[in-house]
Amino acid sequence: MQRWAGQCGSYRSRRPGAEWPIASRPAADPARTGSSRRAGSFALRRAGAFLCPALSAVFAGAGLTSLFSARAFAQDTTPLTRLVELGLSPDEPRGVASVAFIVGLTVFAITVAVLHIHARNLWTRRHRALSDHAEDTELALDRAKLFLNAERQVFIVWAGEGEPPVIEGDPSFIGIQANLNRLLAFGAWLPPDRAGAIEAALDRLRGHGEGFDLAMQTNSGHFLEAQGRAVAGRAVLRLRETTGDRLELQKTSESLRKLSEEADTLRALLEALPGPAWRRDRLARLAWVNASYAHCVEATDARDAAARGLELLERADRERCERALRDGSAFHEKLNVVVAGQRRLHDVLSVQANGGSAGIALDVSGAEALEADLERQAKAHALLIDRLPTAVVVFDGAKRIAAWNSAYRDMWQLDEAYLRNAPTDGEILDRLRTERRLPEQGDYRAWKNQILSGYHSVETREDWWYPADGRALRVVSSPNPQGGVTYMFDDVTERMRLAAQFEALTRVQSETLDTLKEAVAVFGPDGKLKLHNLAFLTSWKLSPTLLKTGPHVDAIIDLCRTLAPDAKIWEALRAMVTGLSDQRQAIEKRLMRSDASQFDVAAAPLPDGATLVTFTDVTDKVSAEKALRERNEALERAANLRDDFVHLVSYELRSPLTNIIGFSQLLRDQTVGPLNERQLDYAGHISRSSAALLAIVTDILDLATIDKGSIDLELGAVDVRETMSAAAEGVQDRLAEAGIRLEIASAPEIGTFVGDKKRVRQVLFNLLSNAIGFSSSGQTVRLKAERQGSEVVFTVSDEGRGIPEELKGRVFDRFESHTTGARHRGLGLGLSIVRSFVELHGGRVWLDSSPGRGTTVICTFPDAAVPARQAS
Repeated sequence: MQRWAGQCGSYRSRRPGAEWPIASRPAADPARTGSSRRAGSFALRRAGAFLCPALSAVFAGAGLTSLFSARAFAQDTTPLTRLVELGLSPDEPRGVASVAFIVGLTVFAITVAVLHIHARNLWTRRHRALSDHAEDTELALDRAKLFLNAERQVFIVWAGEGEPPVIEGDPSFIGIQANLNRLLAFGAWLPPDRAGAIEAALDRLRGHGEGFDLAMQTNSGHFLEAQGRAVAGRAVLRLRETTGDRLELQKTSESLRKLSEEADTLRALLEALPGPAWRRDRLARLAWVNASYAHCVEATDARDAAARGLELLERADRERCERALRDGSAFHEKLNVVVAGQRRLHDVLSVQANGGSAGIALDVSGAEALEADLERQAKAHALLIDRLPTAVVVFDGAKRIAAWNSAYRDMWQLDEAYLRNAPTDGEILDRLRTERRLPEQGDYRAWKNQILSGYHSVETREDWWYPADGRALRVVSSPNPQGGVTYMFDDVTERMRLAAQFEALTRVQSETLDTLKEAVAVFGPDGKLKLHNLAFLTSWKLSPTLLKTGPHVDAIIDLCRTLAPDAKIWEALRAMVTGLSDQRQAIEKRLMRSDASQFDVAAAPLPDGATLVTFTDVTDKVSAEKALRERNEALERAANLRDDFVHLVSYELRSPLTNIIGFSQLLRDQTVGPLNERQLDYAGHISRSSAALLAIVTDILDLATIDKGSIDLELGAVDVRETMSAAAEGVQDRLAEAGIRLEIASAPEIGTFVGDKKRVRQVLFNLLSNAIGFSSSGQTVRLKAERQGSEVVFTVSDEGRGIPEELKGRVFDRFESHTTGARHRGLGLGLSIVRSFVELHGGRVWLDSSPGRGTTVICTFPDAAVPARQAS
C-alpha cells in the first residue's frame, strides 16, 4: 500500500500543469502570477496528503472483499439476487472484483470531492488576499507616478555591478530622446566641464555612496538640477528641470559663475601681461597691480607693491593723468618710465570706471627701435636695388620718376641731372624714341598709350622689347600700392643666345642618341617621357606619334608588357621613375622577352629628378656567355679528371718505387750476398734514380692535394734550428756527390714558431735541392734563419749562374724549369710547392737574383698560426 501511495505521488509530480477544477477563475494577472502559483501548489500538496491514504484504503477493501466473498454471499442471498439481477454473479470471480472496484471508486470520489472543496476554499482565500495586496500596490504605484509626473524629471537607477541601469521619466525637457545611452553620454548634451563634474560625482556615488547636488545648464540652454543618492543599496540619479524661483536663482548663479570666470580670465591675462597693469580705488590709491608692475618698481611681489603704494609714473605724469580722468577722457601718452633701474619708453593708457580707474603701460622701446631699423632697411633696400644688375625704375601716381638704379640709368644712357628733374614716363619714352633706343613701332602713339595703361591696371604686365641695337628686353610693369608703376628691364639677350645654343646641343644630343644601338629613354620627374632615341622606338615597336606626345611611364609599360610580361621588373622600373624617395638607387635587371631575346635594363636617377632608362640587347652576349660557361665547365671536368688521374697514377707509382728502393738498399747493404764494385755502383744508381722519381711523385701528389683544397696543416711548435738540421741532413748525399759546401747560420735563441713541421722541412729541402742543382763544384750554399718582428725569415742563397730578368716572374710557376746551362734537371715543381706551402702558412716568398751573381730565395713564416687558405 505504501508503494502504491508513492506511485501516486510520482504520478502527481509528473503532472505539474494539472489544477483542481474551479467554477469561476479570474483572468491571470502578471503581477499576481507568482502568488497564485504558490497557492495552487500548496493546495495540491494538501490534497495529495489526503488522496494517497484514501486510495490505499479503497484497494485494501477490495482485497478483503475478495477473500471473504463466498461466506458473505452464503449468509445473505438477497444481495446476491440483486447482484444477479444486475448481471454480477457472486459465484464468479469477475463479479466479486467488480463489486470491490465500485465500492473503492465511490470512496475515492467522495474523498476527492472533499479535498477539492477544501483546496478551493483555501485558494479562494489566498486569491482574495493577493488581490487586495495588488490593489494596494497599484494605488501606491499610481501615487508614485503622480508624484513623479508632477515635475519634469528623470530617474536613473543602478541596481548593482554588471546590471544595466533603469530609466524612468521623460527626458524630453533635456532636449534628447528617451535613450539610455544617449542620456548617459553627458558630454553630448552638457558642456565639457559640467559633464566631467557629474561623471566624477556618479563615480563617487556608485563607488562610495557619496550623494551630491549639482546645478547645471545644458547645451540647448535648459537649466536643471542633478541629485545623486544611495537608496537601499542602489545608486539613484535624479535629473529635474529647474523652474520658478529655483530657475531664477540658478540663472543668477550661472551668470555669477560666468562673470567670475570672466573676471578670473581677465585677471590671469593681466597677471601674465608682460607690461605693468594697475587698478586704483576712488581715492586714486593703488588697489591692485600685476607681477610685471611689481618687477618694474622692484617690489617683492604684487601685494607688497600695492600695500606700499609704489608708483610707476612720475608725479607730474600722474597729475596730468588724474586731470584727464577727472575731465572724463582717457589718458593716452608715451612716457619715459624707470623700469628696474633703466629708463624705457612706455605707451601708457588709463581709463576711468565707476569704482576707480585702471591703467596699463606697454614697453614700446623695441617698437621705436624697429621703426628706426625699418628706416635703415629701406635705405639698405634702395642701395640693394641700385646694385642690382636688372634695371629698375619707379614712377609715382603723377607718372613722374621717383626712384631708379644705376642699371636703369646705364641701360638707357640717361644723365643723372636729367633724372633728378623728375621727368614723366611719357617724356622719357619720347626721348628714348628720339635717340632711336626703343623698338621700332608702326603706330608709336598707340604703343605708348598701351605702355602707360599700366597706371590704371591692378595686374602685373609683361612685354618684350627688341631695340634696334639687337638686344632682347623683358619688361615687367607692376602697379604700386601707393599709386604709380614699377618697371623692371631684364636684358635676356645672353639668355636667349644660350637657349639657342642649348636647343642646338639638344638636337646634337638627339642625333647622337639615335646612333646608339642601346635603347635610351629619359623620363621627367612627373613620369612622362622627355627624350628617347630611335633604338628605343624600334626595339619595343612603339608608335612615333605616341612618343611625340610624351606619354606617361605607365602607358609605355603597358605597351612594352606585350613583348616582356615580367611584372616584377616593370614594377621596379615604375617605382624608380615615379617614386618619391629622397635617395633613389640605380637598378639593373635582365629582361626576358617573348621572342627569346634578352635585354639588360638599367635605370639611373638624374640630378634634375629625371630618370635615365636604357635597354641593351644582350641576346648574343648571353649566348656567348653560355658557350663559355659550358666550355669552362668542360675544362673544369677535364682538370678534375686530370687531377684524379695524376693522383691515382702517383699512388700506383709510389708502391713499386718503394719496393725498388727497398730492394736496391738490400743489394747495397749486401745482405743477400756479396756484390762486386760494378754491381754496387749499379745498385747505387738504382737507389738514387728511384729516390729522385719518388720525390717527383711526392711533389705531384702534394700539388694535386693543394689543387683540390683538401690539404690540412698539422700545426704545432716548429723548432727552427732542428728543422734546418733535418733539411740539411736530407741533402748530405747530394752535397757530397757534387762537392758543394753547406753553411747554416741561426741565432741560438731563435726558438720556435707555429706551423706544420713536416711542410716547413719540405720547403727548406726543396730550396736547398734547387740551390745545389744550380751550383758548381767547390761553391757554397748558405741556409740562414733570423727573426724580424713577428716573423721568422729563412734565406737560401747559392753562388750559381743566377736567373735572367725575364725568367724571374715565372720561376714559381708549375713546370717552369730553366736550367740556364746548369746540370740541374727537374719538372719545375719544387719552387711551386714552396710558394704554396709558405702561403698556406700565411707567409711570403720571393727571390733576388741576377746573372753571374747567384740566387737568394727568401721566405717568411708568421709566429702565430693563421687559417690555411687556398694555394694559387
